[in-house]
Amino acid sequence: MLRPNDEAKLVKAQQRFVELETLLADEKVLSDSSQYGKLAKEFSNLGGTIGLYRSYHKTLNLIRELQEILKAKGDADFKELATAELLDLESRLQELTRQLTDYLDPSKNEPDKDIIIEIRAGTGGLEASLFAGDLYRMYTKYADLKGWKLELMSYVQTEAGGVKEVVFSLSGRECSKRLKWESGTHRVQRVPTTEASGRLHTSAVTVAILFEPEEIDLEINPKDLKIDVYRSSGPGGQSVNTTDSAVRITHLPTGTVVVCQDERSQLKNRAKAMRILRARILDHMQQEAFQKASALRKSQVGSGDRSEKIRTYNFPDRRVTDHRIGYTSHQLESILNGGLDELTNALMAAEKDLKEQAEIK
Repeated sequence: MLRPNDEAKLVKAQQRFVELETLLADEKVLSDSSQYGKLAKEFSNLGGTIGLYRSYHKTLNLIRELQEILKAKGDADFKELATAELLDLESRLQELTRQLTDYLDPSKNEPDKDIIIEIRAGTGGLEASLFAGDLYRMYTKYADLKGWKLELMSYVQTEAGGVKEVVFSLSGRECSKRLKWESGTHRVQRVPTTEASGRLHTSAVTVAILFEPEEIDLEINPKDLKIDVYRSSGPGGQSVNTTDSAVRITHLPTGTVVVCQDERSQLKNRAKAMRILRARILDHMQQEAFQKASALRKSQVGSGDRSEKIRTYNFPDRRVTDHRIGYTSHQLESILNGGLDELTNALMAAEKDLKEQAEIK
């Protein structure tokens, strides 16, 4: 059974859940998209736990009722059936207690976070830019399968039709938990269509997963920003717009630069650029802290280094190998079409094993 302190915390969580139900039906909240989004996310995060908590109390009540019945007189056959059912209920109560205890443990309960994904073509020229487009397609299809919300923030195409850089945001249940280990170098091995001799080429694409900070997580002094506006341009430098809608924001203390030009509105480009800038600055701070925390690195799946080669996509053998955990799949086509669960499940399992080993030590 739950400890009194844990029970008190869950009662408080249930009260907040009921409060959120009322708030989300309020017309004032409905008219404020920003506030509604934050409350809806909190409501969604609490939903699974409150469902478990209600099942816990329902199971506990059934156990108490059966115990009372067994105390009363009854024939042997009935007592045998009731005893068997009681054992099943007690086993279920034990599992529900474990899940709820995990929810209250910060090291095991990881909240969903909105993320920004940056994909950049690396070494390999045209092949790298084409594979950057393949990875973007892979993540968008995975987001569709999971029901996540995707917002394109920046898309820079090459003259040959590949992708030089693409930046987009994702939000939804478990998106950060499942994709946080995608950061690093993704290597592709395949024969380019332009290769007459059939020679295998190796190219690389870098992926960065950035967590979107809340306002309270990171404050940026406006005096630390240099903002430039200009006319957006496409591949080859041709003008895309006739107004100064493109925005370049430089964070002077860190030298971080963000450019957004996809929207026709300068205000929209500026808002997107600020979101990317905030995420990059927070990531920079986390990377610095991460490098110092050597003990923590031993309990992680990867080093977190952007230059780390994390995965190889080999087209001739139709395989995908994640080098950090030594996992290989021969479902390359399925993975590139959004079937990433096989890889993300393996990474989540590896992370869990490492945490459990660290706890034992």
